[in-house]
Amino acid sequence: MYLWFKFLHLFFIISWFAGLFYLPRIYVNLAQIDTGNRIEYQRLLGMAQRLFKFMTPLGIGAVAFGFVIPFVTGWWGQGWVHTKVTIGVILLGYHFYCYRLLVDFQEGRNRYSHKWYRVFNEIPVVLMIAALYLVVFKPF
Repeated sequence: MYLWFKFLHLFFIISWFAGLFYLPRIYVNLAQIDTGNRIEYQRLLGMAQRLFKFMTPLGIGAVAFGFVIPFVTGWWGQGWVHTKVTIGVILLGYHFYCYRLLVDFQEGRNRYSHKWYRVFNEIPVVLMIAALYLVVFKPF
């Protein structure tokens, strides 16, 4: 059973991260659009809305299988698992904050520059590196 859970977790993680990497890139482009270019703005906004709807169930699957695996394997008592679960919770927060930013774009209330979104886009990269380190090396 463990290998199936691992397989599904990896599938959902890879797919979810594709969205977590790309959605803020759309936000970079939205933040750069001149307010007079409504057609381009609406096109990118539609892309962001569809991507968010697509990636949300993938995130749910990733988190669900990520919580199941430690119980199936008996790893729940290991410290690295707790840290990895914490990273998963932080990624969920990032996902929900992406939604908040999407709502701001929908309502024309974007407060950030394209440069801010470029930095914001790097957060899941750092978290992914940390999670991979924990899974591969199991340091504690």
